[in-house]
Amino acid sequence: MQSMTGFGRGTHITELWQATVEASSINRKQVEIVTNLPRALQCLESNVRQFTLPHISRGRVQLTIRLEKSSFADNSQIRVNHALAKSFESAFDELSKVIERDLSPSASDFARYPGIFETNELDQMDPDVAWQTIRPALDQALHNMGEMRISEGKHLKQDLIQRVDILTEIKKSISQQAPYRPLHQRGLLEKRLAEMGVKLVEDDERLSKELALFADRCDISEEITRLDSHFTKFNDYLNSAEATGRQLDFLCQELFREFNTVASKANDAQIAQMVVEAKTEIEKIREQVQNIE
Repeated sequence: MQSMTGFGRGTHITELWQATVEASSINRKQVEIVTNLPRALQCLESNVRQFTLPHISRGRVQLTIRLEKSSFADNSQIRVNHALAKSFESAFDELSKVIERDLSPSASDFARYPGIFETNELDQMDPDVAWQTIRPALDQALHNMGEMRISEGKHLKQDLIQRVDILTEIKKSISQQAPYRPLHQRGLLEKRLAEMGVKLVEDDERLSKELALFADRCDISEEITRLDSHFTKFNDYLNSAEATGRQLDFLCQELFREFNTVASKANDAQIAQMVVEAKTEIEKIREQVQNIE
């Protein structure tokens, strides 16, 4: 079991380049991959997505990728973008004519304008070479993020097991209380008839028929059986090696529905209170399940 929340970082260094990748994930119903690549390497977005997809089945993954000269490379070389520098100076000449006053760009103006002085070679870098540098760092970041997701998934699993055990105990208490419901109803009917002055003969057929109908209406044996089945399936999913977040979310809905039906059919204050406790636990389970892949 894996959580959908995690973080991982990876680096890869060659003689010329250093790639750094940070991967973070949060919960989403579907898969969503967001990449943040250097502008010159946007063409690698498809490679990054295809490499990442096998690692996740649900969740939003944010990938921040940086590529810069490594410490082993000669970083002292600064190149001038000749075309951009000439265009920049021409813009000042045109502005001088517009305002009828001589303006000339200073050295600091050239230094501040982005792109005139180039300190790396990303714009000219071969995308295949860039990908060979980025891929090991991406693999490491996704691995570390996965380890964190697994670790958090173990904590979620233990919490869910405890809460399902609580639901099982509540179901057991309801099962023990349910058989006494017709007997309790018989006592209520006899009391009301006595207050009305109606005398009943022993084994009165009308009372027996009314109680038989009531017992049939408040029978919750089918719901108890389905609850047992849902609990078994829930535990199976908790121990599955596959991503089961969607299945667990569906089972939460089914558990909620079955307990609702139990409260409606049983028509008993004590059972209704136990159902309220069960629904509270199911809501807590659903909140946790939203974070499971």
